[in-house]
Amino acid sequence: MGSLVGHVAPGLGFFFIGIWHLLNHIKLHALHPKSYTSLSWFPTPKIRYLELFLIIFGTIISISMELFIGPEKHQPLDIDGTIPSNHLRSFEHSNISLTFFVYALFSIIFDNVTLSPQIQYGLTQFLASIAFGQEFLLFHLHSTDHMGVEGQYHWLLQIIIFVTLVTTLLGIPFPNSFLNSFVRSYSIIFQGIWFMVTGIMIWTPEFIPKGCVLKSDDGHEVVTCHNIEALERAKSLINIEFSWYLVGVTIFVISIYLVLIKNIYPEKIDYQFLASKFEDEKGLEDVEAQEKSQIDKKFVEMEKLFSL
Repeated sequence: MGSLVGHVAPGLGFFFIGIWHLLNHIKLHALHPKSYTSLSWFPTPKIRYLELFLIIFGTIISISMELFIGPEKHQPLDIDGTIPSNHLRSFEHSNISLTFFVYALFSIIFDNVTLSPQIQYGLTQFLASIAFGQEFLLFHLHSTDHMGVEGQYHWLLQIIIFVTLVTTLLGIPFPNSFLNSFVRSYSIIFQGIWFMVTGIMIWTPEFIPKGCVLKSDDGHEVVTCHNIEALERAKSLINIEFSWYLVGVTIFVISIYLVLIKNIYPEKIDYQFLASKFEDEKGLEDVEAQEKSQIDKKFVEMEKLFSL
């Protein structure tokens, strides 16, 4: 991951998954504004597990690049079987990929075993939380220098990952919150964009801040600054850059929402309202018990909507 391609490739993955989730959450909410129920992942019509397959494929490629393809010896260990200092970050990055691999793999398994939709959703969200929590922890404790230019990019990245982690955890007790799902999709998109920005701005010599240079350090290319003044200026520029992208991504996702609601899904269909009206006419005595029995059906209906 400590390269331009190593940041741009996973960045594209996060970006496209975030867009995919955003579009589907907006569609679900537009069609079912009162009975909206979030999904952890979204099946596609022809290949049900396409999203999860892409995550599995991407994480395998990432782990292979970090531990076997990237190293000169095509293996990350020293002669005595220990992990050398210059490969610590490779293990950190591969562990992040490993947790996303586990999330995707078990999401497929959960979908093929007998579990209630509520339990399946909760466990899948739990695994996603573990993946984002692992990502947040390893970037926070990253062996890369936290005081330099790259460290500043990673520090700001932690803010975005933390938002994704919190909204994923909140999705477990609040599966009907469209706003929570919207913010989660937003943060995944932003995470992907910031990954790409980090890779391009650090490993493109033309974009290196004035007073700093890109040089090799222990087998990795890093940005170093000539003095404290140049370093502080570089960090300030990164903060300004982050603010610009924050505003830009916000405008981008809100615009997508408005365009879809106005032009694609202008009429909101509320099936929950009709169901409630039917219940009133029947005079059911235990409304709460009836609503509880409907929860599992809503999860199934939401999945069927994207499988057609």
